[in-house]
Amino acid sequence: MTERTYYAIGDVHGEIEKLEALLTSIRDDARRIGAAPTAVFLGDLIDRGPDSRAVVERALRLCQAGEALAVRGNHEELMLHAFGNHESIGIYWWAENGGDETMMSYMLANGPNDDWRETIDEHHLKWLDSLPVMIRDEPRGLVFVHGGIDPKTFPECSDEIRMWTRSNKFFDPGRWPKRPELDGILVVHGHTPTSDFQPHVNPRRINVDTGACFGGPLTAVVLAPAAPPRFLHAC
Repeated sequence: MTERTYYAIGDVHGEIEKLEALLTSIRDDARRIGAAPTAVFLGDLIDRGPDSRAVVERALRLCQAGEALAVRGNHEELMLHAFGNHESIGIYWWAENGGDETMMSYMLANGPNDDWRETIDEHHLKWLDSLPVMIRDEPRGLVFVHGGIDPKTFPECSDEIRMWTRSNKFFDPGRWPKRPELDGILVVHGHTPTSDFQPHVNPRRINVDTGACFGGPLTAVVLAPAAPPRFLHAC
């Protein structure tokens, strides 16, 4: 894994046009530098944007082809919970956080149904349910996760923290404890949209959620061996 050039993509949130434009930029960039690209989807493929189904299908196919990796985000978790539990609160919470747009995208593609569950492709659900919540390239110290980590317990922090955390203790590396498990790691994540639509970088973490579903660009960070991070954007 040490020679890979990663292109870690922030929260897509159903923005298929931005994703296609960014994937084109990734291919062009990889060709320019002579790298075999590995895209890494950092979660929240779905909800809020216009075509979550198309985004899931695109990411799934790239992963099946060995061209990409993906981690599960909190919005995938909300969807899976709503699908698997016939409780009104779970469905309501997902719908209020962008699930309505996701259900509509599947209905438009697969036809309306009185039960929204019947409109969602089974192979999409199986794939989303199979996704890990963290991927590591340990030789290079890279940690790919949707929300973040708990510096006190990493790498044993819970799935909930990996998908949901917005803790200041994670955001501020000056508050990270001195633990050998944290030596040399760089956490690459999304989940928390940046206020200025620009990626946030410090020596311990990179946030590439630049608010694609809120009018910002979709961003990927380029992580090539022995090179500083660079960024690609699609508006």
